[in-house]
Amino acid sequence: MDAVRVALLREVLDGTEWLPATRRFAGALRSSVVPQGGGLLLVGTEAYEPWHLAAHLVDEAAWSGLAELNPTLVRHRVRPGEPAHLSVGLGRIEAAGRGETLLVVAPERPEAGLLERVHDARRAGATVLSLDGGDREIRGLAHEALSVPGSGDVDLDTVQHLVSAAAGENSLPAPRGPRRFRDRLSRLADQLTAPPPGRW
Repeated sequence: MDAVRVALLREVLDGTEWLPATRRFAGALRSSVVPQGGGLLLVGTEAYEPWHLAAHLVDEAAWSGLAELNPTLVRHRVRPGEPAHLSVGLGRIEAAGRGETLLVVAPERPEAGLLERVHDARRAGATVLSLDGGDREIRGLAHEALSVPGSGDVDLDTVQHLVSAAAGENSLPAPRGPRRFRDRLSRLADQLTAPPPGRW
């Protein structure tokens, strides 16, 4: 989803709970992945891999200059011969510890094995965040959670777009005047003319 569509989506959702909620969650994500930390691990459930969120975070990391937002996608099944960035299995969560952030995207209740690994990572000092469908157990493990009920006004995919866009926004005071406008216009032009990322 490009910057224009995110802007339109924000306009549609203006006045709802979703804009402040996604910005708050994005702020928690951004503050938990510090440059000197161990990185951002992104994992879904066995039935749902958060490919799109991974791709959007890669884009936001590049566009914002916040390399720490660049995630490691942790997968439930890794097939032989896949590229290195797609070959990180669940064992990586078992190795997670202090200074690392684990973002769990779970539209439905995660399986017991994943919950155990997340619990162990939290006990080892990792910061746990969850974008979920409202499951109480994963929310209970998370330091910060944002739940998107399946019957709500927005779906989990929409919320992921809003979170990734907000996470990449510069948290420093924005420069005023024409320079800020030119910077934003230049960034938008780059986004609209860039070829689709081939990495994902």
